[in-house]
Amino acid sequence: MVGAVKDVDLTELLGYEIGVAITGQEDVATTLVVTEGFGKLSMAERTFKLLQSLEGRSASLNGATQIRAGVIRPEVIAPVEHAAGDLPPAASGNELKVGTPIRVIREPYFGALATVSGLPAQLQVVESGAEVRVLEAKLGNGEVVCVPRANVEIIATS
Repeated sequence: MVGAVKDVDLTELLGYEIGVAITGQEDVATTLVVTEGFGKLSMAERTFKLLQSLEGRSASLNGATQIRAGVIRPEVIAPVEHAAGDLPPAASGNELKVGTPIRVIREPYFGALATVSGLPAQLQVVESGAEVRVLEAKLGNGEVVCVPRANVEIIATS
């Protein structure tokens, strides 16, 4: 499990270039789960801490990915011990609101982790000339930037 991988390294491992739309059918002896994407990206701290908490435990790993015709994400399944009443209610993990942790998935802030700090209701014109819904995001360095809502992904919180 890694935060990111260079596409050339993945090609070298497999011996051929891989399409990114659907993965998991490659004839390799190991599973590689990339939590953030291609390039030089750090693993989200929350993801790292969660995986670290599972260190030394048995788990099932599925590295299959599909980004078209129904999204499939890699998954790690590990048993946990909880008393019957200890489990918190499940969160949907997909609600975009002020305070939601996100990752920007397009330039110029590609890979940046941020927190939603504002959700303007009005459409805004972006560099391409399109009118789109945007959000205000507070980056890790404290800078607040405006990005199209379609250019972020929510980092699940539970």
